[in-house]
Amino acid sequence: MRWAPTFKALGKTPSAVPMTRRVPDGTRIYCVGDIHGRDDLLGEMARRVEADMGTQSFDHALTVFLGDYVDRGHGSMAVVERLACSEWPNPIVALAGNHEDLLMTFLEDEAVLEAWRRLGGLETMHSYGVDVGLARAGRDFKAVQATFAARFPERHRHFLEALKVSAAFGDYFFCHAGIRPGVPLDHQERGDLLNIRDSFLSSEAEHGKLVVHGHTPSVAPEIRPNRIGIDTAAYATGRLTCLVLEKDQRRFLDAARL
Repeated sequence: MRWAPTFKALGKTPSAVPMTRRVPDGTRIYCVGDIHGRDDLLGEMARRVEADMGTQSFDHALTVFLGDYVDRGHGSMAVVERLACSEWPNPIVALAGNHEDLLMTFLEDEAVLEAWRRLGGLETMHSYGVDVGLARAGRDFKAVQATFAARFPERHRHFLEALKVSAAFGDYFFCHAGIRPGVPLDHQERGDLLNIRDSFLSSEAEHGKLVVHGHTPSVAPEIRPNRIGIDTAAYATGRLTCLVLEKDQRRFLDAARL
């Protein structure tokens, strides 16, 4: 069964007065949501970022990627190759998503394939040239693991092993899924940063910094006083979202394709 996105409805924002948030002066930050194998959209976003950088109101620019580069879409290998080789208009900070954890765990434990194949792992393996017939049938996972490992480039492994789980710039905190409310940002656990949903999404607490995250799809960027969600389910909707932060301003770039 294919995973179907359950889009989180855009609700009313909490009544608290929004705080002014800033990134360091002279810095422009681009932040890209969940890609899920849509290298076509990622290529289009690279062109949009490059064009946007033509407005030289900054000294330094960088792009933060929020994870979930693989699975579901059909271009996972191309996405990882692009990022592993830093084929991007400015320096990148690449964060881990829960789907990267699934891929890396499968390289060590073939039993993970039972879950991963239902979450887009078949598309990822196929993009690396693996015949997924056995995996689709739920058979001989050890042989599938060996074939995938043989086709998985070392530079891709090194790139995924080096992924950070969070980053902070100015008044913004970036992670894949969100944070555990009430826990200091520098004491967050990896499992929460990559997987948390309801307790974070429903929280109206001030987290110390504004949290920018992906992981939970929404029909448009979800902007709340304490968080901004930018997973617009690119693999299903054909829309990849990039948040642009500069000084105390924020705006969005979209890469859309049928």
